[in-house]
Amino acid sequence: MTTPDNGTTLSAAARAALETARRRTLRLTDQVTDDDLVAQHSRLMSPLVWDLAHIANQEDLWLVRTAGRRPGLRPDLDPLYDAFQHPRADRPALPLLGPAAARAYLTAVRAATFEVLAGTDTSPDNPDPLLANGFVFGMLAQHEQQHDETMLATLQLREGPPVVQAPAPPPAPADAATLPREVLVPGGPFTMGTSTDPWALDNERPHHTVDVPAFWLDTVPVSNAAYQAFVDDGGYREPRWWAPEGWRHVRKAGLRAPLFWRREGGRWLRRRFGVTEAVPPDEPVLHVCWYEADAYARWAGRRLPTEAEWEKAARHDPATGRSRRHPWGDAEPGPEHANLGQRHLQPAPVGSFPAGAAPSGARQLIGDVWEWTASDFDPYPGFTAFPYKEYSEVFFGPDYKVLRGGAFSVDPVAGRSTFRNWDYPIRRQIFAGFRTAGNAAGEGRD
Repeated sequence: MTTPDNGTTLSAAARAALETARRRTLRLTDQVTDDDLVAQHSRLMSPLVWDLAHIANQEDLWLVRTAGRRPGLRPDLDPLYDAFQHPRADRPALPLLGPAAARAYLTAVRAATFEVLAGTDTSPDNPDPLLANGFVFGMLAQHEQQHDETMLATLQLREGPPVVQAPAPPPAPADAATLPREVLVPGGPFTMGTSTDPWALDNERPHHTVDVPAFWLDTVPVSNAAYQAFVDDGGYREPRWWAPEGWRHVRKAGLRAPLFWRREGGRWLRRRFGVTEAVPPDEPVLHVCWYEADAYARWAGRRLPTEAEWEKAARHDPATGRSRRHPWGDAEPGPEHANLGQRHLQPAPVGSFPAGAAPSGARQLIGDVWEWTASDFDPYPGFTAFPYKEYSEVFFGPDYKVLRGGAFSVDPVAGRSTFRNWDYPIRRQIFAGFRTAGNAAGEGRD
């Protein structure tokens, strides 16, 4: 979202973002049966009906009660849909709202939300930081989209025939095969994070200067073909490529290839949203955990980029010295820039979207796959929790690794180069891939 210049425009942007999120929520859940909604398709995930009512409950809490200062519709449901009180594996045993009741709650809360929005001063001059720039409305639009992404991951884990469809992404552009394997990102300081993006979340703030030495970065994400070479070379059987914790996890979990891959008849197949198909060699590899990404990088004589390196590659414009909102500039992402918004149900081929390239020449830094970085999830200097510490602060530390860039499953409302995602290094059900980096002191690979 670019920064509108007045409260009216901000209110319209907030309404549009909320409506876009709701259309996606309903599209995801209307295509499955009530039995699918109440089932737990994996202990890693909630029943879809929990997500539905949780979306409504958070909107009830933040937009109706907090922003609107109204009594709210169902404050009695707060403990039931508090994600910190109930782990995902335990949620099916809770007295959850059924599908019809969850949908009715969702509809009723949204009606109240739009009444609140119509009467709220969302201008930048509002002294309440929760309301200024329509922040709380943007926060909840992003929250709903994040749960939509989680529900899409649940549908990927679901067994059975397909229930979601989308057209395939376009083929790679003609120059994809001739791109350099890596690009050089010049050394020096750059501005990381943001203090001005109106809907940026607390962990993206404040902006600060980071001096990053020059480094090499893969032009495109690591492809299935490249990752298959690691698999076929015995990468999952060789402990020297793995961090000690990663090797223990490989043996305990019996990992042999990315999640959803299987070997059959001398070729690799994958299951994708209920369809079994040959693994496409030119797509970015998907559904690998941090330990797998780190092991591949070691095997390739490389490393994962730090979070600061990733953001510098994605945002820094050496010609002007400023940090862009997106690799291509400050314009909102369009279909020519990135694979976002669930337009497709898979990554586009590596080398796609030349119009979305960064100044360095790196492509697909936004969209297609979340990209694991080497960095732990830590606060920026001067971080302040807002509007509640449970969004970011409770996750800071070495237990979580940072992912950047967003995937095909991410809506443009959160598809900015400052957005930070994080997860456990063993997570594979998320739509994650990676690219590798190298120190500039070494020679390039061209």
